[in-house]
Amino acid sequence: MFPCQRIQPSPLSRRDFLRQSACGFGAVALSAMLADDGNTAPGAVSKNPFAVKPTHHAPKVKHVVYLYMDGGPSQVDTWDPKPLLTERNGKPFSMKIEPTQFNNIGTTFGSPYKFAQHGESGTPCSDLFPHVAKHVDDLAVIRSMTSNFSEHTNANYFLHTGVGIQGRPSMGAWAAYGLGSECQDLPAFIVLNGGLIPPGGLDCFNSGFLPATYQGSVFNPSGAAVAYVDRTEASDKLQRNKLALLKKLDRAEADRLNNVDALESAIANYELAYRMQTVVPELTDFSNETEATQKAYGLQEQSKGTASFGRQCLLARRLIEKGVRFLELTCPAVGHDRWDQHGNLTKGHKDNALAVDQGIGAFLADLKERGLFDDTLVVWSGEFGRTPFAQGSNGRDHNPWGFSLWMAGGGIKGGTVYGATDEFGYKAIENRHDIHDLHATILHLLGLDHEKTTFRFSGRDMRLTDVHGKLIQGILA
Repeated sequence: MFPCQRIQPSPLSRRDFLRQSACGFGAVALSAMLADDGNTAPGAVSKNPFAVKPTHHAPKVKHVVYLYMDGGPSQVDTWDPKPLLTERNGKPFSMKIEPTQFNNIGTTFGSPYKFAQHGESGTPCSDLFPHVAKHVDDLAVIRSMTSNFSEHTNANYFLHTGVGIQGRPSMGAWAAYGLGSECQDLPAFIVLNGGLIPPGGLDCFNSGFLPATYQGSVFNPSGAAVAYVDRTEASDKLQRNKLALLKKLDRAEADRLNNVDALESAIANYELAYRMQTVVPELTDFSNETEATQKAYGLQEQSKGTASFGRQCLLARRLIEKGVRFLELTCPAVGHDRWDQHGNLTKGHKDNALAVDQGIGAFLADLKERGLFDDTLVVWSGEFGRTPFAQGSNGRDHNPWGFSLWMAGGGIKGGTVYGATDEFGYKAIENRHDIHDLHATILHLLGLDHEKTTFRFSGRDMRLTDVHGKLIQGILA
């Protein structure tokens, strides 16, 4: 009889290679132990996916905190004042109008909020943000961002992954893959769930074709931060024995299948989950924070969303102190839609700003006080902006042609206003940049060259920035 031709012999695994070899492998064992500690020799490949990896150049920061303002805040109501809008409020809009999401186009819509200059830099800030306004000398406000998409789901994928479709790795996953982790007890990429997962869902935080170890781990800022994090076994020894058996079975199967990513990631994640059982409950217990700190972050505030987002910001600071590489904070529920105000913008933007302003202001102050500011990059951004003309009578439609965001922290030139939109705040006309440029700049500040941070997939070297991306030089210190 002839053997079935469809069955191929498995390649020699690492375990079989060591088992069949006679002796002289003390150095191999030593290198494996060193790799587990993240001390891989130059040129060697570590089996620990969380091991710290070398950068392409000297990094400016070690951590990124992305304050994601889901829904698209209006640039002309936050960071880009346009007096002409106020002057022509209620009159027909005089510029050519691009196709909008809903085509319910009204008249020119002047901002219902007041702007004032703040700090030594005189950076204009809307009265929506009295707490953040105290820190404008630390911010670089970019007024000339653009997106390729005007619909939430595609724009969210584009913002998070650099491609407007589902299935690509998130920017946080790329950071974790490129740099590893400084903390062996927590994931390198954590998403704090404020209650509103953005359109596009959890795929906004996925690892795509990168190893599954690098996907975003979703934490809740209050209560049980992670599902099933509490210990349920009668003893730690019993749990360790079960974990050891599970690891042995998974390792044998991984070796048989030549180290399949799903199994390798499962082994690493089980070990990490065990360590998190000790760390996470302590992290989310704010009882040892001073009353002044809790008050500063707004943890006792009654306004809807303020305490929730304040807890996110305080937890973010504690996670940074633990060495977490990339954090994303998401919007809290405020009783109606997120920043996506197609109607009743005056109340909608006010409620959303009230929810996040105090926590962000306290977070920036706390980073500086604790010496963490220069090691951290903070980014405040939605997925696009909003139109300077009304949708209906008192809302704004989606606008990807020109919007604002700000960055602060290490490597950022504080007190800077960079780029410009036209006199109505509709389209970027000076120092125009897109999401690829934002991603390139974030990676650069982390010490990674976006053109060299690649992963071989489907026959090509894939990048977060695809074949695009240039640094936003005007905001770099």
